[in-house]
Parts: sequence; structure tokens; C-alpha cells
Amino acid sequence: MTDQTTCTPISPGPNPTTLLRRMPWPGTPDHDNLTLLTREWLVTNGLGGYASGTVSGVMTRRYHGLLVAALPAPFGRMVMLNHLAEHVKLPDGRKIALGGEERVGSGAELHGAQYLREFRLESGLPVWRYDLGESVLEKRLLLPHQQNTVHIGYSRIGGSGTLRLDLRPSLHFRHHEAPVSTSLERSYETTIVDDRYEFSLEALPPLRVLICGPAGTLTMQPHLVRQVLYRMEESRGYESAGDLWSPGFFRMYLEPGASTTLVASTESWDAIGALTPAQALDAEGRRRERLIEAAPASSHHGLPAELVLAADQFIVTPAGRVEDRARARAAGDEIRTIIAGYHWFTDWGRDTMISLEGLTLSTGRHTEAGYILRTFAHYVKDGLIPNMFPDGENEGLYHTADATLWFFHALHRYVERTGDRRTLALLLPILRGIIEHHLRGTRFGIGVDPADGLLRQGAEGYQLTWMDAKVDGWVVTPRRGKAVEINALWYSALRLLERWLLEQDDSAIAARGEAREQTAAAADEIGKHAARAYESFNRRFWYEQGGYLYDVVDGEHGDDAACRPNQVLAISADYPVLDPSHWNAVLEVVRERLLTPVGLRSLAPGHPDYKPTYHGDLRTRDAAYHQGTVWAWLIGPMIDAWLRVHPDDRESARHMLDGFAHHLGEACIGSISEIFDAEDPYTPRGCVAQAWSVAEVLRGFQLTHE
Repeated sequence: MTDQTTCTPISPGPNPTTLLRRMPWPGTPDHDNLTLLTREWLVTNGLGGYASGTVSGVMTRRYHGLLVAALPAPFGRMVMLNHLAEHVKLPDGRKIALGGEERVGSGAELHGAQYLREFRLESGLPVWRYDLGESVLEKRLLLPHQQNTVHIGYSRIGGSGTLRLDLRPSLHFRHHEAPVSTSLERSYETTIVDDRYEFSLEALPPLRVLICGPAGTLTMQPHLVRQVLYRMEESRGYESAGDLWSPGFFRMYLEPGASTTLVASTESWDAIGALTPAQALDAEGRRRERLIEAAPASSHHGLPAELVLAADQFIVTPAGRVEDRARARAAGDEIRTIIAGYHWFTDWGRDTMISLEGLTLSTGRHTEAGYILRTFAHYVKDGLIPNMFPDGENEGLYHTADATLWFFHALHRYVERTGDRRTLALLLPILRGIIEHHLRGTRFGIGVDPADGLLRQGAEGYQLTWMDAKVDGWVVTPRRGKAVEINALWYSALRLLERWLLEQDDSAIAARGEAREQTAAAADEIGKHAARAYESFNRRFWYEQGGYLYDVVDGEHGDDAACRPNQVLAISADYPVLDPSHWNAVLEVVRERLLTPVGLRSLAPGHPDYKPTYHGDLRTRDAAYHQGTVWAWLIGPMIDAWLRVHPDDRESARHMLDGFAHHLGEACIGSISEIFDAEDPYTPRGCVAQAWSVAEVLRGFQLTHE
């Protein structure tokens, strides 16, 4: 496997059909290099692992690394290859540093900025193009699908003479959430056998490194890189300086037309050698082509096609939940889940159910949608699906009032798109159990108020709706009581269950040991609860003075008239709970006060708690998280509501997406951020790549171009 003659490096040149997003770079001394520090890239491996960094090569986040491996519990996602310093010696003797670095007190040194001519994504994969005078050096990076492996390839194009390339890896094995100041374990053991290199610490799998191409040798020169500064962590109020350890450097010599690839992995040597880098690049390219081909024709080109590839980053086979995978396979199924956002989110129930349609059904990945729904159904407990799965753990946390109701929505969209009545029949007893738990009351104060049939929720110290910011025990927007979107989802879930019970065929009913009369009676009872909720909702939530809906009624401090986007769901849900006579009024208030080019504000300007920007330390940020900050995912329900009220006005709905075309070239290039500041210029914030943002914008494009 390690024979240099068969270990073919990555070769240059995209396929003519490759989807390209280019970021030209002038490389002039007076150019604003801050752009290189704020533009990021992301590549994922389908396991929850990833590689990510800035275009400059400077690490600005604790999460940045060239290989963040998704390891089984209890490890979770571990940074295994932090950085790669790249130095070139040209045939004329000049020495050039391509990458960048930043130390405490010294500022960012963007050595390669003057040589960089272009950063681009080729079908979502990053490529850097450096002008070195007579020749060009291209660097490209990929993670083979379903492997904790990274390939970093360098190709020399043109020129004459020999170019020397030195690559110095830097390591600090730690959980990707761990502070960068975490004590650096200096006793890395280095093992070298032929052209195989291993760097290891006790308990963790080793990092295995291989050079494919012109003979690359490791010069052992252990070195401690002190006080590396992570400026984004500093701006967010976290520990922002830490040390890295380097074992030495690899040296390769490149003639014109030559290529070399550094392969780093936590997999076995057999797995590493299953594909050469060239074969891996070809396989990944074909996989990405298939992803686009599987999507509807309207998403085969341009921005929607980019979003199809971005959607792929969030759909994963969770590497850590070995027992769950075994249980699913025993039933002839597969386990899938959705990472809510990169870099710090894991799989969240709410985000998964909101994202499922856009990430899977809108991309032609119907089979995986079924896997995800059946996976989460397994975890239902006390009538609730998990709010989240902590990284590196097998057990979920259940503090959510809406994720389970979104489950009904996601299942409905799945069944409508696929006609998979078998999965519906399989899950129907679970769905009935969910409704029963909500009717009699379940955990966290979640239950129906017998006085009016509305769903209430709330427990001290818990944030149960999607507006879930909490810091140091402070729940910023507790919304305890009867929240508007919770009751919109509750009513829709009741109507969906009523419909599903009535639509069952005789064989499905008999399989449960029921008579059709019993099923019909159960559906009738569900329908009565729905009718009562509808009547109470329209009586209690209409805020006459404002011409819109209360955000919460019967809250801790009475009824809350804050103008928030949650009310849109009363129109956009599968079964709208709001009387049609109020649709226009609500929609106009939301359009005038909450709509921005990149989503909906979480609170209207003018409210005493309104915050126009999201910045600062954790407490400051969380105080603004749902108090004005714009959320991209809400553009999906907004478009649903608009088309329900104005079914012939798709053009206006299309314009609601205009701001995202520009956004795909900022923050995480090719993806969509979690949130944005509430006012112009709507600076992107939070996670640089968010599942429900990508899902709902992609779905919105398809809805408005049908």
C-alpha cells in the first residue's frame, strides 16, 4: 500500500462540469487582508468529522483544524491535525511561506497573501492557487466520505527547475470544544516504519501520516509553537491562546507538472490505502455529481446546486453511537442524523425535524429521510424526542417542547413526498403515545391546559422553545406559558394524527389488534381536541391593538405582546391554526417589521429588549440571540405563509431570498450562517454553516421556482 509508485497524488484540473465558486485575490500589499481572516471554508466526512479554517490559513477558532475526527464515545470530535506550515524554496533560491499564523502580541502574519491569486470551491471542495513567478502551485483538500482522513494535495503547474516544499504539521490532540489553552501533552510518541508515520498519545487512536508523490522524508525536529492566538475565541470571550507541538517537517521536491499529497488519518493503514489520493478525489467528485443529479432539475445549476452540496455536510452517520447503528442494521435499516451546525452543534431534534425536508426531500435523498425519522422515533421517551445528543455521548437530553411537534411536520412532508405508508404505520403507535402524553401532561411542565385545550410548557431553569438562549442559569427568553408557535404546531399535529388514523387501511388497523370503529373513535377524539385548540387559539392569541398575535399567553407576567416571528407558523403550518380573516394582517406586520434580506428578525425594533447587533462575550451575545438577531431559517415559514396568502405572487417570495446570493461568498464560503445582525449590513454571526439555514433557503428557492 505504501509503495510510492502506486500512491498517486491528487492531480490538478476540475472536470468541465464542476460547480465553481471563485474568490479572486489581487495579492497587492495595500489590499485588506482581513478578508482572508474572516472568510472560512468547511469540508465534512459524513461522520460528523470535518476540516475547517480560514482562507488565509490562520486558525482563528478553537474548532479550526485540518482533521477533526469523529471518534466513538467517549471521545467525540477530536482535533487531530491542527495546522500545516507550508514553506516553498523556489528554483532561484527565494524562500516563501504560503500559510499564515498569529501569535499573541505579534499580530497576524499572512505570509502567502501576496502570492495567493485565487481561492475557489470546486463542487464544494477548497482550492488555493498561488502565483510563484514562473510556476503556479495549487493546493486542494478533501476528506474521503465516511473516513476520518484528510488529503492535502499540492500540484506544480509550469515553470522550470526544482521547487522544494516543506510541510510542518502541528498537533494538539483535544476535543474540538476544549479550550485552546488546555495543557499540551508533550509526550507524543512517534513511530516510523518505512514511509508510514504515526503520532500517538495514550488511549486515543494514533494520527497516521503518509506522503504520496515524490519521495517525502520527515526530518525529526520537535518544536513547541508557543502562544498561538485564536482571534475569534478572543472576540467571543473565551480562552484564546495555546501551544502546539510539531514533530518536524516533511520535505518534497517538485519538478514542473509534479504533485504530492499529505494524507493524515485516524483510520487503519488498510483503510487509508484503499484508495490513492487521485482515486479518492475522483470518487468524491463523482459522489458530488450524483448528489446534484438526484436533486430536482431546478437545483442542478447555480446557487441551488451549491446549496445541495452544502446540505450534504449536515447529513451524517453518527460515528459514536455504535449500539444504535447495530440495532438499526439488525432491523434492516441504517442510522442517520443531522448535525445542526458547524462548528459546535451536535444533532438536535428540533433542528433535524425543521431541516429534514430541505436537506433530504428537496435533494432527492428520500431513503435517508426515512432513516432519520426512524432513528429519532427510537428515542421517544415520555412523549418527547431528544432536544440534543451531547458530543461523545449516547444518551439524549429531552428539554424541548417543540421538537416532538416538528416531528409530526417532518413525517407529514416525508409521507407526502414518498408515499411511504409502511413507515407511517410503523410510527403511528408512537405518535399516538406522544399525543396522549401531551394531553395528560409530561416532563418540563409540557401538557394541555384542561381549561382551554391549549398546550402550555415551562419549568424553572429550562429553555424549552427554539428561543433557547441560556447562560449561567439565566434563561434569556423563557417564554413559559402558552407560546404561539407551540400551539400552532400542536394544532397541526392533532389534525395530522386525526387524518392518518382515518386514512389507514384495514390491514394496518388489524395489525394493531384494533377494529376500524375503535380507530375511528380515536380519530374523532383527536379531532375534538383540535377543534377546541383552534377556538381557544383564535380567541386568546389575537392582539387587537397591534393587529398581530401575542407571542405567549398566560405567561409568567401575563400575555406577551412582543412582535416576534413565531406567529408566522400559525399560517405556515401544515394545518394553519389562525383564522384566515387575520392572515393578511399578521403577514403584513411580519413583512414590515421583521423581514430582512437574510431572514426574519427575532424581535421587532422598538421593543425595549431589542438588540441590533450580536457580538461580545457569551452573556452579551445570548442577550441578543433572540432579541432582534436575524435567523435565516425563518425565511422558509415566511415563504410558506406568503404563498398561502398570495399563491399567485411567487415573484415577491423569490425576492425574499435575494440576500443569500451575496452571503454565499462571505463567512463560510458556499454555506449559510446561523444568524445575522438585525440591521444593515446584516453581518453574519454564530455558526458559519447551519443546517436549517441551508435547508430552508434551498426549499424556498424550489418553492418559488416551481
